[in-house]
Amino acid sequence: MSQDKQYHPQTLAIRGARQISQFHEHSQSLFLSSSFMFESAQAGAALFAGEAEGYTYSRTANPTVTAFQDRMAQLEGAQAGIATATGMAAIQATILTFLKAGEHIVASQSLFGTTLGLLNGQMPKLGIDVTFVAPSDLSAWENAIQDNTRLLYLETPSNPLTEMADIRALSQLAKSKNVLLVVDNCFCTPAVQQPIKLGADLTVNSATKGIDGQGRVMGGVVCGSKELIEQVFMHVRTAGQTLSAFNAWVLMSGLETLFVRTEKQNDNALALAKWLEQHPKVQRVYYPGLPSHPQHELAKVQQNGFGSVLSFEVKGDRAQAWHVVDQVCLFSKTANVGDVKSTITHPYTTTHARVTPEDKAKAGIKESLLRLSIGLEHIDDLKNDLAQALS
Repeated sequence: MSQDKQYHPQTLAIRGARQISQFHEHSQSLFLSSSFMFESAQAGAALFAGEAEGYTYSRTANPTVTAFQDRMAQLEGAQAGIATATGMAAIQATILTFLKAGEHIVASQSLFGTTLGLLNGQMPKLGIDVTFVAPSDLSAWENAIQDNTRLLYLETPSNPLTEMADIRALSQLAKSKNVLLVVDNCFCTPAVQQPIKLGADLTVNSATKGIDGQGRVMGGVVCGSKELIEQVFMHVRTAGQTLSAFNAWVLMSGLETLFVRTEKQNDNALALAKWLEQHPKVQRVYYPGLPSHPQHELAKVQQNGFGSVLSFEVKGDRAQAWHVVDQVCLFSKTANVGDVKSTITHPYTTTHARVTPEDKAKAGIKESLLRLSIGLEHIDDLKNDLAQALS
């Protein structure tokens, strides 16, 4: 690719950063090697001292992993990226890189259940305090910032209610208070939203979800400025949270179809959300593409589409919600999202099972709530499957 041209993201997803061998292979090579040889003792010393570029050990760096994280940085509009073994590893590495005992995080109260568990259960053990706020309440974010606050952390849209926060406004707030803004971009992927371009300092992605898109492997990635990513890199390589070369190779193939998958999934999700909103057995639908969504106008400005994930409340309680899960035939009963296969789950007892009832109530997660991740099946088949389950 020409280094003098600006390519569209759809092209970068396919032909962006690559690491190739002397054989000039057409596809990204899979470098399955735990270590790499040096031409001489002096060359090895230079590599380990950081005086020369190259590879020594795959926990530190691997050509296939380098290609994946560099291409993700291109798509996020960031200077650099660092890949990790899972999405949660990316989140943990980011937090522990920039915070120490006695410091403070302000976080959205509407987060993935395991992220809440990390912030609520593990951070206090390390002496790191966390204050939770409503994601869309800018004044709550500002009021929660303390002298020892180092980081603002959020998902937008959130899991599972698709609540949105104004990234530009939060970026201005973070900069005025000299704190970092970190955005979990998992539900959107860079195909739909680029938080860095909206002012975020760092983005994290669970590449397990929409980046792979076919439910095959796990991975995570953090993107941001070179200065910040170098700091995260030191933590990742030391803590051993590195992404495997094989998983990076699979994720590279996922990126090549990211935009075409996302466009169709967004179309399907919007059509299904509109249909569910009119269904007599449905109490409420949560999807940024609907005018009824509180942040619908923000979604139109902040995102290139409305995403593939939606949630809805059935009329009734847990029994009615579980009945729908048990009766669907086409939807996969699993907690993963971003897959080409549509999925359904009951957040109260799966993704947020370990969250306290009080915190679930604060986040608005009810026992009647179901979360859908919409894939590439024909929209009429998805509607018919839900229709028979709801009846």
